[in-house]
Amino acid sequence: MLCYISESNDTSYNIAMEEYFLKNFDDDFFLLYQNEPSIVVGKHQNTLAEINLTEVKNQRVKVVRRLSGGGTVFHDMGNLNYCFILKGNKGELVNFRKHTQPILEVLNQLGVKAKFEGRNDLTIDGKKFSGNACHVYKNKVMQHGTMLFSSDLNRLNKLLKVNPLKFKDKAIRSIRSRVTNICEHLSVPVELKQLAEQILNHILTTTTNSKLYHLSPEDQINIQKLVESKYDTWEWNFGYSPKYNFEKLIQTPAGKILEVQLWVEKGIIQKMELLGNCILPEKIEEFKNQFENTPHDLQKIEERIASINLKEYFNDISPDQLLKGLS
Repeated sequence: MLCYISESNDTSYNIAMEEYFLKNFDDDFFLLYQNEPSIVVGKHQNTLAEINLTEVKNQRVKVVRRLSGGGTVFHDMGNLNYCFILKGNKGELVNFRKHTQPILEVLNQLGVKAKFEGRNDLTIDGKKFSGNACHVYKNKVMQHGTMLFSSDLNRLNKLLKVNPLKFKDKAIRSIRSRVTNICEHLSVPVELKQLAEQILNHILTTTTNSKLYHLSPEDQINIQKLVESKYDTWEWNFGYSPKYNFEKLIQTPAGKILEVQLWVEKGIIQKMELLGNCILPEKIEEFKNQFENTPHDLQKIEERIASINLKEYFNDISPDQLLKGLS
């Protein structure tokens, strides 16, 4: 097994690195990495339904879709992420309990009463500190998880809080659990870097033919290409979402009401319906037509609104109020 601790804290880079090792090497891998503050959504999720978009924009937090399924997670520098890439037999590849055992062994050695619970969670005193997800590729499985060590849980809650009633789709929804940080359960203080080193050493000493791996210049170039073509693009991180209906109602200080319904597929607005006492009905079809084939993206919608004279279509509604209704 080849073992590698990433020197990068770029979320897009580290998630691209996982896919690169999975699809371009025949070796088994064990990876450790920390990411900058970011939100990582599952492959089959509707990104907008999982995040508090206003907070994400205000805090300039990166949003990245990963290759595996499962729910949305928050990463920051108080978070340690691990990834196993392993060959196996068809039908026997997915085994969350088996592949998380080395992590539990290290934590238990540190006096932390961590255990495996449910389908894919690691917990301490009934509170979750790690969730796991996987992706099967040919005869290999990539299983990765995140460990809350000293993460900002208040920030996590703000960024992932969203009104699910706005969206109607068949996407997989995240299930929020009670969570905890590992550092709160240590009898003797340990730094996150020390924990990473202990996990790495445990893998190296207990796994046959394991050794450290170092990225070559070619590796770095290929991973960066994958970042630029996939993991840093709106099309993957937002547009890949399953088709959905978006519904919202806003009320202006002037007492005007606007009810919005959008039909969105691959992140693109296919159809729009508007109702309310602020609409000028004789021209509203013309307005709606201007938004067809527009990405359901805050910046793109804001740009489109700025190019339109709203007084031709609405009474007493500002660009900001309309933007709030469409995003």
